Amino acid sequence: MAAEKIPYKIYLSEEELPKNWYNVRADMKNKPAPLRNPGTGAPMGYDDLRPVFCDELIRQELDDDTREIPIPEEIRNFYKMYRPAPLVRAYCLEEKLQTPAKIYYKFEGNNTSGSHKLNSAIAQAYYAKQQGLKGVTTETGAGQWGTALSMACSYLGLDCKVYMVKVSYEQKPFRREVMRTYGASVTPSPSMETEIGKKILAEHPGTTGSLGCAISEAVEAATSNPGYRYVLGSVLNQVLLHQSVIGLETKAALDKYGIVPDIIIGCAGGGSNLGGLISPFMGEKLRGERDYRIIAVEPASCPSFTRGKFAYDFCDTGMVCPLAKMYTLGSNFIPSANHAGGLRYHGMSSILSQLYHDGYMEAVSVEQTKVFEAAEAFARVEGILPAPESSHAIRIAIDEALKCKETGEAKTIVFGLTGTGYFDMVAYEKFHNGEMTDMIPTDAELEASFAALPKVPGLE
Repeated sequence: MAAEKIPYKIYLSEEELPKNWYNVRADMKNKPAPLRNPGTGAPMGYDDLRPVFCDELIRQELDDDTREIPIPEEIRNFYKMYRPAPLVRAYCLEEKLQTPAKIYYKFEGNNTSGSHKLNSAIAQAYYAKQQGLKGVTTETGAGQWGTALSMACSYLGLDCKVYMVKVSYEQKPFRREVMRTYGASVTPSPSMETEIGKKILAEHPGTTGSLGCAISEAVEAATSNPGYRYVLGSVLNQVLLHQSVIGLETKAALDKYGIVPDIIIGCAGGGSNLGGLISPFMGEKLRGERDYRIIAVEPASCPSFTRGKFAYDFCDTGMVCPLAKMYTLGSNFIPSANHAGGLRYHGMSSILSQLYHDGYMEAVSVEQTKVFEAAEAFARVEGILPAPESSHAIRIAIDEALKCKETGEAKTIVFGLTGTGYFDMVAYEKFHNGEMTDMIPTDAELEASFAALPKVPGLE
């Protein structure tokens, strides 16, 4: 079909909303390594994880073989309030760049949380409700996940306790207030509310916090309060499963017009957006049906893929969670207070880590100032103010489109626009005032963090 006949926005109907989540692990030859007990090194099974996670979510977490998992009708009905999300042809950006490349982005910001996080939040809250729990605890970085979970819990009548990374809590007061509007309690992390929080503050006075710190506090709160479980907005296998609706919709929209992408780009923090976006395309690649160039984009201030080690590590700073094999900077690594709060995690999804390790995808890191240059350029021509996290993908999409301009190749580029940046105006202000700096960890800092990686007998 001729390019000029492709609409600006490709919509699917409600009937075309996916009925099943896609589990990419079913097509992986090398499965993600199992979670392990930090004391013994033994793989952790269903019974081991029950004190922390919801029962059905544990089953999804451990299922490496079921390719399609049905989406409960209640969750599909909730999805219909804001899904299917549009796939947008970035004609205006293409014109501005004067590139022969064809650029598409999957926009996930059409809900109050402002991001893709609601896709998994409603699923996790639903299973907690089905189990008869009173409430859930969680952490949040930039605030999108906390906002999404507070919305889901409000809808289902569950209590929601959120530990928000302190720097984001201070920089984004209005994001905090949205969570409180939906009934959540929000605590800056690390805090004096938990024993782990007190310990972290004693060891790192004045720390701005990290997702690893907030996870530790949320897990402690869940395990010390009867009727509560901990839920996580990224990294875990179950989360990437729920987020596969992004990629499934993207592929269905492209298939409508016979469009086959050459390059697929997503920002990478813990892996939820990237994993969801690429899932069906990665499935085709794993099965040998089609090839794509897949690029993960992370901040230079927290470069898990590009400078991390593929090793077993704690998922949290307080070292109370299971060990996961992933690309990691070390659980005690606390990133600089950059503004892509949702990408400030020390490790990466075990699924994505294995795929990256096996050579199925690439990774690049970018400096914050370059990210905001791309965000501003995109906003001025496409009319959407992008979240800083999403803008990492925008940066590389623009760079790849400019390469096409040089070579004359009309490649098709698809990237994930995970959400909007309306609660990130402090960051935009610093960028416009010339006050934004690029904080990049030194090799010495990373080596000091790597030296503290857990040494458990029998672990590679």
